[in-house]
Amino acid sequence: MKALVTGGGGFVGKAVIDRLLGQGMSVTSLGRSPQLELVAKGVRVLQVDLVDKEAVVAACEGMDVVFHVAAKAGVWGSRESFYSANVVGTRNVLAGCRAQKVRYLVYTSTPSVVFNGGEFTGEDESLPYGSNWLCHYAETKAIAEQEVLAANGEEDLATVALRPHLVWGIGDPHLLPRVIARAKAGRLRMVGDGQNKVDISHVDNVADAHILALEALQAGQANGKPYFISQGEPVVLWDWLNGILTRLNIPPVTKQISVGKAKSLGAVLEGVWRVFRLKGEPPMTRFVAVELAKSHFYSIEAAKRDLGYQPIVSTQLGVDAFVEDWLAQNK
Repeated sequence: MKALVTGGGGFVGKAVIDRLLGQGMSVTSLGRSPQLELVAKGVRVLQVDLVDKEAVVAACEGMDVVFHVAAKAGVWGSRESFYSANVVGTRNVLAGCRAQKVRYLVYTSTPSVVFNGGEFTGEDESLPYGSNWLCHYAETKAIAEQEVLAANGEEDLATVALRPHLVWGIGDPHLLPRVIARAKAGRLRMVGDGQNKVDISHVDNVADAHILALEALQAGQANGKPYFISQGEPVVLWDWLNGILTRLNIPPVTKQISVGKAKSLGAVLEGVWRVFRLKGEPPMTRFVAVELAKSHFYSIEAAKRDLGYQPIVSTQLGVDAFVEDWLAQNK
């Protein structure tokens, strides 16, 4: 089979590509950078921006499956930038699949598509799409996911959406490194009472889920459906983070701020950043306050049933490997 992976140079994209290469597939990666590491592995790399419809459609030529992993992530930025990358980019991928008669599309989504400012404690995919978004990432990913799933059955295209939550592991360029940096600088605060539980997802398990999703589409078992993906056992967020920090010889986070104060602070900082057009993102936003303070974990029973998904890498093994690698890299 021939596979196209958008965002192949990213954390999840690289893991998916490794799985595909291991299965002997011919892989093309689409992204904005040269991705020399992938070239060295024998991957065909196309430097293409997702907003370039003509180039995206051309990249889909001859492909049996497209793994649409690329997205603009984050909690800050203009709505236009998120909409362009996440909605327009996805529409261009769909246009490429239709024009080039691609059979299968696996879309990397996020649980944030059901964000509503409240808590989630084990709910399944029957949850409605969100509201009161508080960040453009969640809103635009929800729009894109709905359009991907609605396209199932068009031009013989089968689609599926995966919703991995808080992806981490060796090579993580975002989640844990940012936590570690802020903790070392003394700029991290526990939001809320510190007892909220959240889903986490090891990158190897997420990559496995993508391959299983393709196989399920080929068997006609997952068509047009979304699936939550995680370790299957939520962690107490602050206990988990502090456990990692302690093993890295970094003082654990003990200072607290209430969710109400954090949201108020976030609202003020968002306003300051907008008015003065400051670079980077505010140290706190309303969306981040909610995510750090409230529980949000979901059932993965549907993924187990339809995809045959099982988290092979346990949280403990994943943390052990991450800590060992981090200490080796930061002697």
